[in-house]
Amino acid sequence: MSQQGYVAAPPYSQAQPGMGSYQGGFGAAPAQPLYGHYGGPPQAFSSPPAGVMKSPASSPGGMPPPPVSSQYNPNVQQNGAHPQRLASPSAAPPTYGQPSHSVYNSMASPAQPPAQQLTNQMSAMNLGGYAPGAMQSPPPPATTSIAQQRFQTPPAATGHPQMHSAPLSSHMAPPISPPQSPITNMQGSGPPMGGQSMAGPPMGGHSMTGPLMGGHSMTGPPMGGQSMGGPPMGGPPMGGQSMAGPPMGGPGSFQQPGSGPAGLQGYPQQAGQFGGLMSGPQPGMQGGFPGAPGGLSGPPQKKLDPDSIPSITQVIEDDKARLGGQVYSTNIRGQVPPLVTTDFTVQDQGNASPRFMRCTTYTLPCTAELAKQCQVPLASIIKPFAKLPKNEAPLYVANHGETGPIRCNRCKAYMCPYMQFIDGGRRYQCTFCNCVNEVPAFYFQHLDHIGRRVDFYERPELSLGSYEFVATLDYCKNNKPPNPPAYIFMIDVSYTNIKSGLVKLICDELKTLLEKLPREDGAETSAIKVGFVTYNKVLHFYNVKSALAQPQMMVVSDTAEMFVPLLDGFLVNYQDSRAVIYNLLDQIPDMFADTNESETVFAPVIQAGVEAFKAAECSGKLFIFHSSMPTAEAPGKLKNRDDKKLVNTDKEKTLFQPQKGVYEQLSKDCVAQGCCVDLFLFPSQYLDLATMGDVPSHTGGSIYKYNNFQVETDGEHFLRDLRKDVQKSLGFDAVMRVRTSTGFRATDFFGGVYMNNTTDVEMAAVDCDKAVTVEFKHDDTLSEETGALIQCALLYTTISGQRRLRIHNLSLNCTSQLSELYKSCETDSLINFFAKSAYRAILNQPVKNVRDILVNQTAHMLACYRKNCASPSAASQLILPDSMKVFPVYMNSLMKTAPLVGSTELSTDDRAHQRLSVMAMGVEDTQLQLYPRLIPLHNIDVSSEAVPAPVRCSAERLTDAGMFLLENGHSIFLWLGQACPPDVIQNLFNAPSLAHLQQGHMFSLPELDNPLSKKVRSIISELLDKRPNSMKLLIVRQKDKPEMLFRQFLVEDKGLHGGASYMDFLCYVHREIRQLLT
Repeated sequence: MSQQGYVAAPPYSQAQPGMGSYQGGFGAAPAQPLYGHYGGPPQAFSSPPAGVMKSPASSPGGMPPPPVSSQYNPNVQQNGAHPQRLASPSAAPPTYGQPSHSVYNSMASPAQPPAQQLTNQMSAMNLGGYAPGAMQSPPPPATTSIAQQRFQTPPAATGHPQMHSAPLSSHMAPPISPPQSPITNMQGSGPPMGGQSMAGPPMGGHSMTGPLMGGHSMTGPPMGGQSMGGPPMGGPPMGGQSMAGPPMGGPGSFQQPGSGPAGLQGYPQQAGQFGGLMSGPQPGMQGGFPGAPGGLSGPPQKKLDPDSIPSITQVIEDDKARLGGQVYSTNIRGQVPPLVTTDFTVQDQGNASPRFMRCTTYTLPCTAELAKQCQVPLASIIKPFAKLPKNEAPLYVANHGETGPIRCNRCKAYMCPYMQFIDGGRRYQCTFCNCVNEVPAFYFQHLDHIGRRVDFYERPELSLGSYEFVATLDYCKNNKPPNPPAYIFMIDVSYTNIKSGLVKLICDELKTLLEKLPREDGAETSAIKVGFVTYNKVLHFYNVKSALAQPQMMVVSDTAEMFVPLLDGFLVNYQDSRAVIYNLLDQIPDMFADTNESETVFAPVIQAGVEAFKAAECSGKLFIFHSSMPTAEAPGKLKNRDDKKLVNTDKEKTLFQPQKGVYEQLSKDCVAQGCCVDLFLFPSQYLDLATMGDVPSHTGGSIYKYNNFQVETDGEHFLRDLRKDVQKSLGFDAVMRVRTSTGFRATDFFGGVYMNNTTDVEMAAVDCDKAVTVEFKHDDTLSEETGALIQCALLYTTISGQRRLRIHNLSLNCTSQLSELYKSCETDSLINFFAKSAYRAILNQPVKNVRDILVNQTAHMLACYRKNCASPSAASQLILPDSMKVFPVYMNSLMKTAPLVGSTELSTDDRAHQRLSVMAMGVEDTQLQLYPRLIPLHNIDVSSEAVPAPVRCSAERLTDAGMFLLENGHSIFLWLGQACPPDVIQNLFNAPSLAHLQQGHMFSLPELDNPLSKKVRSIISELLDKRPNSMKLLIVRQKDKPEMLFRQFLVEDKGLHGGASYMDFLCYVHREIRQLLT
């Protein structure tokens, strides 16, 4: 059936005039390829010979599409037309594995439809609307065409290099630097991505060489007044602003007038678009011609309404309205669950809850060919210990006694609801491998009239999707039951941590926090033992045996051969030794108060933890509080290798790669012992987080980072993280295996895991927030009748020291119809998969290639839908599958994240930190990170329980008199508009106006006794409770300097460090799709 999917298109029949202020002219133009350069040398891509633009498909070779109407004076250089521009990367060798066809390339080149179409296309895209600016031109000739023309371009422009846009500025001043693409934003040309190489998606402007970013660079005065340089959003939605420098990246990219590569003539004085020379726009004018008010020029401006393109907030609200508060029963194969942002209650009836397992699509293609054709990744995001809400039952534990859990003899799958009992219940057929197994005598049960066992509802493994088995000794190390795990707190007592007050803060907090160690349901106290170490260049171990009056300290200064100097008294039960521990925590800050030692060791600290767990024969977790790069002479000593010159080069990947050697071996040792490392970092400069974070990221640990830590502003934020971290429920010394029914198998795993072989996923610990993303590939044909089964089995040790197996089962549909596959895709899971695979890929290939691959695959998935599933419609319409209509927003946001933006302004450690933290995230967390919630608080109903509905994440939604809260999982911003009413400020801050807020007020809200203050504080604390990490609160005033931090999270706008706006990216992807289809 043809799902029509989402069509973005107002019926603009008429061609829109140009994009915002872009002059119209974009369209076809005379053939001169204006920008040859685009293809020209500078670019990375190879391009057609210079000057030749690749011809649009539609026109004869090198020419631009036929002029749209001849009206146009031929001499005008149209700017845009030539599609060619960027040669496509294609040319560039495909670095990635991608098929060579460079898809991308396609991006740029071929087919630029004749103008008309383009135009339409844009229009269709609603985008069309882009507001065309007035046409800037003298009397426009026929408008329509013009418009069209202009339009045309944009499309391309859109993201592309198309320079079409060129008109943009270009038209204006003649020489203007080459035209920027209107979209210039889109980075100039290439895919807008990092400008730099343009080849990719629109990433960041900056990279362009020219100053793409700000309007300024335009050569001529900015277009009409538009704000080209202005606020991020400024100009036409398309980013006009960005027009800035030559969009392309290469240095010369834009040849100066006159110089162009072959054939290109420089940019001759431009003819006005339609004949006549153009004078530069007058600033401030809307329109095109100098001085003419915009209005005169051409048809009225029609601004593309950003509300007409798909909105994530709308999709989230619609899903809440449809499924919020309802019971979701898991008894149907291949059913698509509510979104992660919707509150619902799960009733397990044979498939695992979506809290434990979500998939990129719930209907797999039957063959590898179909999978290849649609390029939708087949993956599941598994969060084996996900927290369940209070109204859902915890997992049942089945105990099969001495024999252990019932398993298939051939494939070792565990008993589950999909097994088929036959022969009156004496045998069962495994649905994973089809092997027929005998039922052990103790497990025999008769079948009822429909062939189901009579005890179906009494046995969780027969009726539920998720459950646990008690593991027998065969599943334990050395065949003996494990000891309860231990937590060791390891505090860096070097000069900076003592002076900042951090050591005292940690010691004071531990006194109360140790009372709240995780414990089994129903247990009086926690079985977890605790130990304490302090260190700088040497390590200090503490004996806190309950019999002692005073704690005893033992020092190990030989860090090369690390050992634990005491066995008895190092790991103790907190309740028994409480008095001694209190005593120790009081003494530590004083003991080191006068230290001058600023050098630290790091690898030996982890080694000491592993040795302590080995000696105690237990697994556990190390909590390490560390402040600087380990430079003292010892194993694992690091040196500064931060080099901003590597950004945007092929060697940039080395910035993300850990240094080999000591830390690799440490990860292995930790995993073998079940030692998980959680790292709290308090750096004031570069500390090589890529290497220091290597052990935590392979042992299921977390990395927390507090730059330039100050107790007053960051203390509470750090303590919230520490409390959440210490109290999390988790399993230790875990091994996970993912089994599938025949026809497909798990091939790749992404997460905080260690892989010793291709199938066993080892985790020293796994907590309730950690997820593993598993990719599947076909090894045969799947059947529509039987569907596809996935069983995830996790063997682990509980907090009380019991060995258990946790099983999650999920059944999916299979289809030979692509429309069914697209219908059951889940965008939030897809973007989780793409984020992790891109973040892994940047370890091995240039960031720019990775961005290109992302855009390529996005265009491929959407083009395949358009070609095979949508009902026929004009090529110019952008048609998206309903389930993926907001996928481009998330993808564009992903490409603007720190690890994928080639910007030297971002700290290498911050980029590495974000890369590592996303690798272990579940779907909820990547969703929030890539599309933060922007909540308006100015007209909040203080009497209502509800949190106001979020609005789109763009500066266009902000108002001068408004107050907004933005949260993304790492930070919370309270943004105050400059016209925020004084009574609001008084009620929240006890200050008469915004101007009275001091910098010191900017990290917390005072507790005031009035309804508004209580309501806003309760919303913030509710958000803090809900997220796995604490989020630091920052209060920002409109137009203050810190506002830039806030604006970088408005992901629908242009990126601060490069990157297209959503609108530009959508146009860009639309263009790529059309290219693929032609």
